[in-house]
Amino acid sequence: MADRERPSFEDSNNVTVQRCFYAYEVAETYVKGKKTADIGCADGYGTQYLASFTASTVGVDYSEETVAEARKKHAAKTNLTFKSGSVPPIPLESESVDVLTAFQFIEHIHDRPGFIKEVYRVLKPGGVFLCSTPNIKMSIARNPFHVHEYTFDEMNDEINKVFGNFTIKGVQGSDRVNKYYADNAKWAKKILRLDPLGLHKLIPASWLVAPYNFLTTLMRKNLKESNTDTLQITTADFFLTDKNLDQTWDIFVIAHK
Repeated sequence: MADRERPSFEDSNNVTVQRCFYAYEVAETYVKGKKTADIGCADGYGTQYLASFTASTVGVDYSEETVAEARKKHAAKTNLTFKSGSVPPIPLESESVDVLTAFQFIEHIHDRPGFIKEVYRVLKPGGVFLCSTPNIKMSIARNPFHVHEYTFDEMNDEINKVFGNFTIKGVQGSDRVNKYYADNAKWAKKILRLDPLGLHKLIPASWLVAPYNFLTTLMRKNLKESNTDTLQITTADFFLTDKNLDQTWDIFVIAHK
């Protein structure tokens, strides 16, 4: 893919891939035999995994080009379809799905409260919303692809305005995951020394895309060479917790309609 916000499966990106895919493994328990939707599905790398367990699954992504790629790549799965559309609104009928997933998606959109309301609309009574998003307190530098990153308190407040029954957990990593991200932070802080005034937080996000892609690629390749655990990390190195949430990598929402 063209940027660091799309699934990229080269070796140097392994930790990010495992972290993202872990959410889909958590979802497996909820989606078995259900009618499901995956919002922000990209090329369907996780959506197709869900479809292995569901009655039917639809993936939604804003890019028609990406959706067309997903249709070709996963054509063999007859219970899997894809739609393109800018969310919100969600291009699905009201009360039409049992489980809706949105992993590493909500931070990319402006109308986040509107999206949560749309999720509630398309879920059947008793349906489940599963959402993951980065914990801003563990972010070192600005990501130009993210409109807003949440604290746990912010996410709790926004979900609570729509869903009355929900839990929020943190996605934490093993020691070797945490070592990888500590090395990542050291690398990022070296780059940020070149911007002592924090101008990267003030300029238009579009100006940062090219340098962000370049530096992120360079950093991950460097970490692959310097950290021998990079290629050994799997989804088994991540787990959900309700302890020390501000020190966890991702916010994970489980909301029931």
